[in-house]
Amino acid sequence: MRLRFQFFHLFVCWALCWLSPAKAEPDSPALTAGPPLSMELKNAQWFDGKGFVKRGTLYVKDGKFSKEKIKKPQRSLDLSGQFLIPPLAEAHNHNLQNGWGYARYANSYLRDGVFYAAMHCGEPQGVALARGLANQPAAPDLLFVSACITSSDGQPLAQLLGAESGSGPKPKLEDVADKLVLIMDSPEQVAQKWPLMGPRKTDLLKLMLSRSESPELHGDAKQQGRLGLKPEVVPAIVKRAHQDGLRVIAHVETAGDFALALQSGVDWIDHLPGYFFHEGLGAEAYRISPEIAAEAAKKRVAVITATAAATLFRSPPEAQAALRRLQIENLLTLKSAGVKLLIGSDVFNGGVLNELRHLDGLGVLDRATLLRLATIATPQTLYPKRRLGCFEPGCEASFLLLAANPLNELETLGKIQLRVKQGRILGLQSP
Repeated sequence: MRLRFQFFHLFVCWALCWLSPAKAEPDSPALTAGPPLSMELKNAQWFDGKGFVKRGTLYVKDGKFSKEKIKKPQRSLDLSGQFLIPPLAEAHNHNLQNGWGYARYANSYLRDGVFYAAMHCGEPQGVALARGLANQPAAPDLLFVSACITSSDGQPLAQLLGAESGSGPKPKLEDVADKLVLIMDSPEQVAQKWPLMGPRKTDLLKLMLSRSESPELHGDAKQQGRLGLKPEVVPAIVKRAHQDGLRVIAHVETAGDFALALQSGVDWIDHLPGYFFHEGLGAEAYRISPEIAAEAAKKRVAVITATAAATLFRSPPEAQAALRRLQIENLLTLKSAGVKLLIGSDVFNGGVLNELRHLDGLGVLDRATLLRLATIATPQTLYPKRRLGCFEPGCEASFLLLAANPLNELETLGKIQLRVKQGRILGLQSP
């Protein structure tokens, strides 16, 4: 049986949390945050969403950019020939959604300049551990999805119940149902089980959709644990979530899933359809129509790209080429319609840089657009009540300093000279 890679890393994260490993070694030296500083940044040029503009001197005071000239700044820097960008953000990953993953990977997020991220589908106890460590001066700011809803034959139950994990003891349905994931098979169950939502303390709600245009698959034993919510359940969940002030993300796989999510009123759609082909389906099942794209733009529904997830699959060259063509088509359709895109990778042990490289290779979005999505659109969507991704007075003074222009060479994003979070310099602790 073919391994379903799109949820293998999710299974790993959940398993590590469930087993509560004692310790995880960080993958890079820890960064620490200095005290908040007043700063004078001379000869600064910074990214404004289209390119780099040069306007002279920036001032930082009390963790924010200030219009007031500071006579005796605690730190004065001449940034001639260097480039300022806002920190990066990622709208979909699983690396930091439990204590083990956080200890292992959180510092690499800061080193990569990723200050903001959303972690999808964590188990509540594991999320509680990670939440207690995140959102600190020397830590990434994180939103957590600790409420993922699927059907009784929906993904990721096949992974969680060990159907694709080889030999060894396997958990039972009662071990994971309404614990690791919530299961709702009818609008009536939505009403009955909604009280389970509150204790999970989720920041965002996620719905699992897979091949929703083919309801007959729910009777196929081969699809057990690999499908998603039934179409009639989705709008009932979205309505209740919005009543509670929760933003709703829909994981989608096909174009039919995309349309259902859109019609049901979700806020974000996760995954560009076409990061793998189900058996028996071709590209047409994943192709987004111009009409649906136009509706997404009209409803202001954001789409998390997650195109790099396609690299997780073992497939022959011709299948890889077909996937690539489809991703390009779908991106062009969304771009032409003006659909809002967010950067997310869904790559375990990876992140936003993987997604940016993959998107850059597809050639649909220019580098200024890619940088805008990663440093402005995505953080501002994750945290709409904060002033992020900007250098105007009142914006949070969080930024990265690069030695070269990333619009010329994307790999420059991996060569950060200075990291500042809310006026605090992040650096290695002195021995």
